[in-house]
Amino acid sequence: MNSSLIQLLVLAGIAVFLILKLKSVLGTREGFEKPPIPLDDQKPRVRKGFEVIEGGPDHDIVDHVDEGSSAAKALAAMKAAEPSFSVGEFLGGARGAYEMILTAFEKGEMERIKPFLAPDVYESFSSAVAAREAQGLTITANFIGIRELVLQDAEFDSTTREGDISVRFVAELNSVVRNKVGEVVEGSPTEIKRQRDVWTFSRQMGSSDPNWLLAATGD
Repeated sequence: MNSSLIQLLVLAGIAVFLILKLKSVLGTREGFEKPPIPLDDQKPRVRKGFEVIEGGPDHDIVDHVDEGSSAAKALAAMKAAEPSFSVGEFLGGARGAYEMILTAFEKGEMERIKPFLAPDVYESFSSAVAAREAQGLTITANFIGIRELVLQDAEFDSTTREGDISVRFVAELNSVVRNKVGEVVEGSPTEIKRQRDVWTFSRQMGSSDPNWLLAATGD
């Protein structure tokens, strides 16, 4: 066998070896394969005709009153007049105001709560405190907590921008009324009574004064 034939066989053997090596590393493609997708076509596809619905009910309102009710419309008008107004925050403030005002009234501390009362409510509370003082009665009260707080109604006057919100409270407290000589004439230190009130708070929306005034009381 001449040298040329030997060289050809050696080269052929090397070629076969390289082909087998490449198959073991890269694997073998079989059947039909899709051509590679150009990079420009690899963007996520957006379904045509799909629209994102924005808006919907204001849960800051409908979580507290029925959607479409007169109270809901009044609260929405208040928000339009004062975009920073929040029903949830208002109710949190009403909870604190109720405890503060009720406790101060029981103790006769009228000057402490005067800035939070409308003039006629202040006069009514002051008269009640003066009447019991004239009889020599004193009250010791312990506020336990609020069991129920419900936004009952809301009204808005677009002309005056006056907003009124009525809140129903159910609170638990114990109180003792004593006469001049210290005898208990009403209540008990250990008896817990449940008190129900409907208070209406009023404020001009958009005003620089953030305080709501207690404008009316009922039960």
